Amino acid sequence: MSSTFAFTVHPRARLGEDLARIWSPLARVPDSVYDTALRRLPLPPVTMAGIDIGGEHVGHVVLVPYGARHLLGSPGEGRARVHRAVDKARALGCDVVGLGALTATVTAGGVSLRSRTDIGVTNGNAFTAAIVDDQARRLLRSAVDHAADPHVAIVGATGSVGAAVTRLLARDRAAARLTLVARATGRLDALAAEVGSQVPTTTSTTMDAVATADLVILLTASADALLGAQHLAPGAVVLDATQPRNTSPSLLDERPDVLVVDGGVVDIPSLRLVGGNIGLPDGRSYACFAETALLALTGHRGHFSIGVPTVELVDRTRGMAADLAHLGFRAAEPTTFGRPVTLGRAVAANRLGTTVGTTRGTNVGAALELAS
Repeated sequence: MSSTFAFTVHPRARLGEDLARIWSPLARVPDSVYDTALRRLPLPPVTMAGIDIGGEHVGHVVLVPYGARHLLGSPGEGRARVHRAVDKARALGCDVVGLGALTATVTAGGVSLRSRTDIGVTNGNAFTAAIVDDQARRLLRSAVDHAADPHVAIVGATGSVGAAVTRLLARDRAAARLTLVARATGRLDALAAEVGSQVPTTTSTTMDAVATADLVILLTASADALLGAQHLAPGAVVLDATQPRNTSPSLLDERPDVLVVDGGVVDIPSLRLVGGNIGLPDGRSYACFAETALLALTGHRGHFSIGVPTVELVDRTRGMAADLAHLGFRAAEPTTFGRPVTLGRAVAANRLGTTVGTTRGTNVGAALELAS
């Protein structure tokens, strides 16, 4: 028996642009005004949109009125605001709530909500890992020049999604080499030791380590565009599965030889948001949203993905998606900054690219906030 769900979101780096998704005139207010208001005012969570799938109302999008930099800069206050949004979800009658973007980060992947028994909680990272893994494998097959010997770099490797994706790619040696980038050296070394027996693995705390990678997968919880033109090899492919994004559209102009693919996007053709949107067209969602929908539509009760998901939990989400395949729940066709891209054509264009960046190390400890 299906149930209803809520999904929490927050304004990202461009506050006015995201708040205008609730009411378009809000785009006219300067971001500096929003920055002050969101920091200082005890704003309650807002029911931003209704969710319809298959022609039926199945849930709500709940906005946490705190921006990406606010959440990272004041995680205690951010956590309290997320908890109030979960209260709101329960008051709306929802049985499960999914934590979108940095609302998962500030709650330690939902760990701070584990004691709740009135509503199930998921961070959405199990299905996100499944979708990113699927997308990475497709890119390795069709968009990486050296597919027989692919070097994959994972930035944010010790985070909740990053660790799961690392284990998935190592499980059947989808990559010939792995480079894991993160700021916590202890966890980084432990993860490398775990997967190093399956795939040759190196680690780094600087972005210059991705300079020889064929495929770079971005999975951090930073509010900034961390990956620059100078960090990438000629013809590199980037899978950016971050919200807020770790890449800027200017990268395409600076490096026409590089292909950037939007990561973690799922096709659910009958999905409609009523009253607002989360930056994707009808019929598409982020994988963390899709995981919450899977739980509700299959009648799941209780918590699901809390903290770092196991490979077994990732496989379980794949099973649920297979059961609901008539509704979609598969990786969407590739896009770059929201625009459709044909991989074969993109690869041909990449091979003609002539712009080569120079590498320059960026200290990840200073610039990177990784998911828990």
